[in-house]
Amino acid sequence: MKLMQPTALSVNLNKVATIRNTRHLGIPSLTRAATLCLQAGAHGITVHPRPDERHIRSSDVTELATLLQAWPEREFNIEGNPLHNLLDVVGQLVVAQLPVHQMTFVPDDQGQFTSDHGWSFPADAERLKPLIDQAHAWGLRVSLFMDAETAPMAAAKAVGADRVELYTEPYAAAWGTPTQAHQLARFAAAAQAALDVGLEVNAGHDLNLDNLTAFIAQVPAVSEVSIGHALIADALELGYEATVKAYLRCIELGGHLPYVG
Repeated sequence: MKLMQPTALSVNLNKVATIRNTRHLGIPSLTRAATLCLQAGAHGITVHPRPDERHIRSSDVTELATLLQAWPEREFNIEGNPLHNLLDVVGQLVVAQLPVHQMTFVPDDQGQFTSDHGWSFPADAERLKPLIDQAHAWGLRVSLFMDAETAPMAAAKAVGADRVELYTEPYAAAWGTPTQAHQLARFAAAAQAALDVGLEVNAGHDLNLDNLTAFIAQVPAVSEVSIGHALIADALELGYEATVKAYLRCIELGGHLPYVG
């Protein structure tokens, strides 16, 4: 049986910042976008501040954290490479006593177009452990961006991770093809392996209104999905409120479908 628990929706605002950065007018506003998403029922906000600030800027992180003070029941997830600027960005919020709840460690290069692979174990364990320890010293949850493989989950737990975020692009790419069922089975197995060693499971990358319900239905106990590109693209046509509510409906429907893994 599928372990039933609500799956949180965290809205990634990187694409809003990308549009904003094409001009010098300050529009669209990230704080306005976050407010509309939270008002529509989103459970949290995600940003990925890269060192080159090509979308999210350090000032955006501070402004969003300040906004989230008015939403104490919602979460702020900041993702990025902890070997680059992530700890500096989060450390500033901690010093300022601004809300941040989760750090998602992603092994991307500084100039990488988008995140496209997870951490490797045991290769990355030694350098990740002190960074995870620092996040825990700040009282923050740590999620590691991981490929949908069962074997590394015990090592991710051993190094101190609280959660893993499954990199879902292979599933999204397989949607509507003969390999869709195979990919769903891979992700279900990886999630179960994580749960079996005491990790919680997040997921993200190319999830959308078409493929989200099946993912939630077939992958056990997904705690959170972080969705940006597709959600913001939908919001251009539907508006933030209607879009967030549509994604929440997908999650709700998936949670009521039987798990057949």
